[in-house]
Amino acid sequence: MFNAIIEPSRLEDGFAPVSALVDECKVHLEDDGIQIRAVDPANVGMVDLTLNADAFESYEADGGVLGINLNRFNDIISLFNGEGEPAHIELDDETRKLHLSCGGLEYTLALIDPDSIREEPDIPDLELSSEVVLEGKQFDRAITAADMVSDHVAFGTSEADGVFYAEAEGDTDDVNLQLSQDELIDLQAGGADSLFSVDYLKDMNGSIPGDAEVTMEVGEEFPVKIHFQTVEGDANTTFMLAPRIQSE
Repeated sequence: MFNAIIEPSRLEDGFAPVSALVDECKVHLEDDGIQIRAVDPANVGMVDLTLNADAFESYEADGGVLGINLNRFNDIISLFNGEGEPAHIELDDETRKLHLSCGGLEYTLALIDPDSIREEPDIPDLELSSEVVLEGKQFDRAITAADMVSDHVAFGTSEADGVFYAEAEGDTDDVNLQLSQDELIDLQAGGADSLFSVDYLKDMNGSIPGDAEVTMEVGEEFPVKIHFQTVEGDANTTFMLAPRIQSE
């Protein structure tokens, strides 16, 4: 059983981080909200999302897993946006289809067999040496600047200088952004430097609001963890991105 009412914009913002990496996913209908974990086909980027029951005007679920095509789902929700009315979502247990309605528009979405969807990843228990807390607009600035010169960017911290940096080296041009402890919300610098794909970071960045508080955990040639909240704190997201190991 699944029956819920929610503002379309909140649903769209809640699912945006998942859509940044995958086209389909398993949606776990927990008592206290929706939980999604997925990894992209190349095993480079991972997303872990919880959309709390408090994000909904009403929420009823008794467990179970739905397989959803995110492209079709997002197209429906985008049609609902701007209607000024909440969206109603209900699972038909017999047909295993999802009924969505808003402002006189009704849509029946065929679900995917969850067993046919890529297996959900385990979250590795990593001990990362540095933690950086910055604004979403600062994160966006770093990614945008790096994208101007290269397809990879290095994230790191200097314990001695007390700074977080993002560096990108292109064929002709370079970019170096440094943020001191005073310019950040928080910094625990233990010494870190890892190289990451700008394309993946751009996709992830598209779902991070400029006014969000973004926590990054970084290490020495380790994956980066990126934590943030959306939907007024009712959606919690963690991205994880594998590094590009630099050759000597």
